[in-house]
Amino acid sequence: MAQTPDIVLKEIRSKKFRPIYFLHGDEPYHIDSIAEELEKRVVPESEKGFNQFVLYGKDTDVAGVLSYARRFPFMAERQLILVKDANKLGGIEQKEQQARLEDYALNPLNSTVLVFCFHANADERKTFIKSINTNGVVVQSKKMYDNKLPEWVASFCQHEGVKISPKAVQMLVDNIGNDLKRLSNEIRKILVNLRVDEGIDAAAIERFVGISKEYNVFEFQKALMTRDVMKANQIATYFSQNSKDNPLAPILIILFGFYTKVLLAHASKDKSEKGLATELGVNPYFVKDYLLAIRNYPLPKVANIIHYLRECDARLKGLDGVSIPEGELLKELVFKIVH
Repeated sequence: MAQTPDIVLKEIRSKKFRPIYFLHGDEPYHIDSIAEELEKRVVPESEKGFNQFVLYGKDTDVAGVLSYARRFPFMAERQLILVKDANKLGGIEQKEQQARLEDYALNPLNSTVLVFCFHANADERKTFIKSINTNGVVVQSKKMYDNKLPEWVASFCQHEGVKISPKAVQMLVDNIGNDLKRLSNEIRKILVNLRVDEGIDAAAIERFVGISKEYNVFEFQKALMTRDVMKANQIATYFSQNSKDNPLAPILIILFGFYTKVLLAHASKDKSEKGLATELGVNPYFVKDYLLAIRNYPLPKVANIIHYLRECDARLKGLDGVSIPEGELLKELVFKIVH
């Protein structure tokens, strides 16, 4: 049956293996995580030379994969067949070959763990995929919504056994964005450099991720929120001079998300910290920022700011037929927001 990545990982870590895994979707992180966990646990290290095989879709076909799957492990309990880039597997789109996969899925070899890493969204209504659910598991790895990223980072850190402050979470999310692989890599890089009893705070992010202490999106948003004209312009100038590391498009996405929440905060009947945290879907730690923002920006001004952000995005994409440097667009945007 279809399962979530977390449930499947929990099963694998408890050494409950399925004969077939079909991993698909537009978020590679979960597909790769499950595949890596299976590589770690299905076949003992001493047996991998004879009983673990990594195949690549572009180099083989359905018949080749099934010939591996139907062989018995060599003097061992089980073997692992890992098919990477299975979306490029020869014959995967042909009905005749799909029928062969269906036949195998209905009667799999229990000593084989066959894993398809299908790095694209597959149609789960197809018969051969439904048949995999009979004895195996199908996992769809969906791209995560941006508003779920802080929760994911906090959960990932908890699993790794380290505490992370809300500000550190937000700095990571704001500066790295919706890239789970990179987020996990950056967190692990920090962990290598921390003491055993040390948590991840804003200072650790600045030290180990390479985010400037003063000139980052988090501080830029804060300067705009407090209407600190000088600070906002200083950061905008820094971004303009370092546009390769601070492209305008992601900055606009972050600001749009922030001011949209400020708009919701204005409209909320319950302006208590708990009420706003629930309404906006943010950590209660940040509610004071939105309360400050609604004091500094009346509702009509917030509506105008959202219009300015949309306008800036359109001009950045050249929709008005004129090419304007990102730095100029950003400085103009700052002026419109804070004045």
